[in-house]
Amino acid sequence: MRRRIAYGLMIGLMIVGLGAAQGPNNSEASSAPSRSAQIKPDNPKIAKTQAYQIGTASWYGEYFDGKPTASGEDYDMYDMTAAHPTLPLGSYVRVTNLRNGKVVVVKVNDRGPIVPGRIIDLSYGAAHALQFDQRGLQKVRLDLVKPRAHQAFQTVAYSRLVAEIH
Repeated sequence: MRRRIAYGLMIGLMIVGLGAAQGPNNSEASSAPSRSAQIKPDNPKIAKTQAYQIGTASWYGEYFDGKPTASGEDYDMYDMTAAHPTLPLGSYVRVTNLRNGKVVVVKVNDRGPIVPGRIIDLSYGAAHALQFDQRGLQKVRLDLVKPRAHQAFQTVAYSRLVAEIH
């Protein structure tokens, strides 16, 4: 008899416990924040970010060198810059060559490309660093970069480019 009572109490407590674990049952109540949303993956390589754009890049060079860009700066074909049709002037974009994995960060200082089907026009310097200056066109991935995160990367890339060209 005691065994049945203990068994009944155990079942009753389990049912009550399950009921208490349920969330609110009306639409006006707000639930507590989920812990699972705060957990970060152990391996950051698993959590891939979504690309801003993927498409064809081209580059422009000597003909435009020294001419004003949409931002008012003079175009320097060796700078790490780019023309993009919609990104704010002065923003930075990480460009990845999808053929060889080379990466460069460029500053958007001009508008373009004007050729349909292309997503970005890179300076000659950026195309050279990505190793597609001989090809002319290349499939790339664009990722937006937070301000200041680009500075150290851009300085190193520019120094290597200048040393390589000269």
